[in-house]
Amino acid sequence: MLLALRDVSKTYPGAAAPVLRGVSFDLDRGRMLALMGESGSGKSTLLHLIGGLDTADRGQVAINGTDLTPLDDAGRAGLRRGTVGVIFQQFNLVPSLTAGANIAFQARLSGRHDPVVDRALADRLGLADHLHKYPEQLSGGQQQRVAIARTLAARPDLVLADEPTGNLDEASAETVLTLLMDLVAETGAGLILVTHSERLAARLPRRLRLQAGLLA
Repeated sequence: MLLALRDVSKTYPGAAAPVLRGVSFDLDRGRMLALMGESGSGKSTLLHLIGGLDTADRGQVAINGTDLTPLDDAGRAGLRRGTVGVIFQQFNLVPSLTAGANIAFQARLSGRHDPVVDRALADRLGLADHLHKYPEQLSGGQQQRVAIARTLAARPDLVLADEPTGNLDEASAETVLTLLMDLVAETGAGLILVTHSERLAARLPRRLRLQAGLLA
């Protein structure tokens, strides 16, 4: 089993109610699921807990059998570098690096950089002629493709995608999602896709919906 959540709860200081209230589910290696829910339902918080960007107040988040809960910041960062890749809605590209250097960035941190893999991803994502450009010189769709390539270049076991097509038009969103799903399937990684779109979620084989911090 790649990912196991058991009774995961989270309350932010000063909040009137918990953001997550006892969430449990599993994800096997090579499987994909869509995580849905209205704004404020806890989707991004749950993704941050799985990615080791935050810690749960209660419960267990385990990846490849390792419980993230007792790990310190350095421990979670180390696991994130080698095991989990996050695709952010706002891209989070490094503005001072070219597209090619951005793609290589995460793989270099994890000690898995392979120029052949970078080039193959760039070719598949239609970026081969844009690797010399800086993020500000790219369209929104091209920046999103760079963000996807950067995550996959590190060959993570689990890919977390937080509204990865939220800034794209419908046609571009369909294209980007198709590429993301194909590339993740080829690597054998697991994928959790956070989306508001019923249409995009329907393309994944499994769907979970968060409502007021609970799986509905």
